[in-house]
Amino acid sequence: MERSVLVVNCGSSSLKLALYPDPNATQPTIEASAERLGTDKASLSASGLISLDQTGAMNHEEALRAFISAAESELQHLAGIGHRVVHGGETFVDSTPLTKDTIEQLEAVSGLAPLHNPMNLMGISLCQELLPGIEQVAVFDTAFHQTMPEQAWLYGVPYEWYEQFGVRRYGFHGTSYRFVAAETARRMDREADDLNLIVAHLGNGCSACAIRQGVSVDTTMGLTPLEGLIMGTRSGDVDPGLLDYMIEKTGSSVDALMQTLNKQSGLKGLSSGLSNDMRSLLEAEESGNTDATRAIDAFCFRVARHLSALSTNLTHIDSVVFTGGIGEHSAVIRQRILAAWRNMPFRLNQELNNQNGDNQGRISEQGTPLVLVVPTDEERMIAQDTYRLTHHD
Repeated sequence: MERSVLVVNCGSSSLKLALYPDPNATQPTIEASAERLGTDKASLSASGLISLDQTGAMNHEEALRAFISAAESELQHLAGIGHRVVHGGETFVDSTPLTKDTIEQLEAVSGLAPLHNPMNLMGISLCQELLPGIEQVAVFDTAFHQTMPEQAWLYGVPYEWYEQFGVRRYGFHGTSYRFVAAETARRMDREADDLNLIVAHLGNGCSACAIRQGVSVDTTMGLTPLEGLIMGTRSGDVDPGLLDYMIEKTGSSVDALMQTLNKQSGLKGLSSGLSNDMRSLLEAEESGNTDATRAIDAFCFRVARHLSALSTNLTHIDSVVFTGGIGEHSAVIRQRILAAWRNMPFRLNQELNNQNGDNQGRISEQGTPLVLVVPTDEERMIAQDTYRLTHHD
C-alpha cells in the first residue's frame, strides 16, 4: 500500500494542511485550513476525502486535534510529515529530517524570523505529540537562495554585524522558486540547469528572483520578508532613515513603526486603507477610485524596476515567469508591469494573457521575449522533499 505524506504550514493565526497519497500525486486527497486561531471567531474547514466545518474559539492545538480525529483512517499509513519553515538561516541549505539536534539548531536561528519560526516550531512540536513516531521533515523558504554569491547577499553595513549576528540578505519564497524553476524547465523541454529565468512571485507577499542555470543568484527579500517589492500590507524597500524621522515626528516606538511597515503599508497603505487585495483595488479603480490607481501604479513600477535590476545577474533571459496569486491570475497587472519595464521589447498576446497562458503557460507573442505564467505548488514540493528524506520500508 502506498504511504501518504502530511504537509503542515503553521502560521501565526492559521494552520494549513494537505495530505498527499503517494510520491507521484499532483493533488492532495485532503486539504484543510484553519483561520483566526486564538480568537473566538476561529474557523476550521476541510475538503476532499473528509469534510470539516467548525467555527468558534479554537487554538492551533485544538484545530490540529480536530483534523487528526476527522482524518484518522486516512492518516494510518503516513510515511512522514513535511513542515514549511520560513527561516533556516545559513545553517540549513536544503530540506532536512527533524531530529533533536536539528530542532535545537532551528530554535537557534528563530530570532531571524520572530513572527514565523516560533509558529513553525509549534507545529513541529504539536505533530510530535499528536502523531508520535512519524518522521518529520523541515522545508525552508530560505534554502534555495543559499546559492547567492556574497556580493548579492551582503548589506553595506559593518561586516561584524554579519559575523556576530548573521545580518545579511537571505531571501524567501524559495520553495516556490524551486518548484517553478523545475516546472518551467519541463514546460520548455529544457534542463533546469540550462535556463536563465527571472521569476516574479506575486501574492499578498511578493518577491522576485534571478535564477541562473537552475540556481538562485539574487532575490528581492532580505534579512526578513519586509525588503523588496511593495506587497499587500508590507512596505518593501524604504530608507532606514525614515524610522528615525518618524520617531522624531510622531513619538512612535520602533515596535509600532515596524508594525505599520509590516501590517499597514504596501497596497493597503498606499490606497489610504482601502484594501490589501489587488482584486478589490482593480475593481475600485474601474469605478474611478484614484487611491486604488495610486497603489496599483506604484506596485507595478516597483516590480518592473526590481525585475530589471535582477537581470543584471544574467547574460540573457530565457523567460520571465509570473507565479503566485496575483502573478497567476491578473492579466492586467502582468501587462502593466511589463509595460513599465521600458527597455525590454515585451509583446504580450492579449488573448493568451487574458486566459493566463496557453498549454505551456506562454502569454507573449511568438518571436518576442518569452513570458510565461506558471502556477506554483509549494505544498507539492514539500511533499516531494518529505518522501525523498523519509525512510520507506
